[in-house]
Amino acid sequence: MRLISETGEQLGIKHIREAQEIAEKKDLDLVEVAPDADPPVVRIMDYGKHKYQKEQARKAARKKQVNVNVREIKLRPKIGDHDFNTKRGHVERFLRHGDKVKVTIMFRGREVQHPELGEKLLVRLADDLSELGRVESQPNLDGRNMVMTMGPLKTAQKSEEKAGGEEEEVQVGRRERRSERAARR
Repeated sequence: MRLISETGEQLGIKHIREAQEIAEKKDLDLVEVAPDADPPVVRIMDYGKHKYQKEQARKAARKKQVNVNVREIKLRPKIGDHDFNTKRGHVERFLRHGDKVKVTIMFRGREVQHPELGEKLLVRLADDLSELGRVESQPNLDGRNMVMTMGPLKTAQKSEEKAGGEEEEVQVGRRERRSERAARR
């Protein structure tokens, strides 16, 4: 077996008994690293510590992983201005939260003969929210529905996080003032 020390230094080809004795003297474990190699490669290491470090690396990778939700908003081509503004507010909230938004325009009956109305509505929505999100997939007619996907801009998420931090500071300041007033009494 090819033996590698705990520091990564190659100790050469050793018999398995000899490798086990070296590992025991150092009070470490003998771990087979590459069983398919010729000769197989073994390493002297603290296996418990090795498992712990791998688990910590896995947890760190999971923390960095971003979970993206796709929210859906449905509109009609003949939507009123107030209703459109309400739906735009929902899309804005989703984008600020960091979610992707799938905007669907549903056509009924003969409305499907005028897809330009739906496309005009989607372009208007995209223009209104251009500072918060970008269009990831252009308006596309799919049967009786027209679909467009918007994703958040990174700057919109950061400004939202910053605003949340400022609000927290204000809350802390209020608590401190209350405690000072209570101390004076």
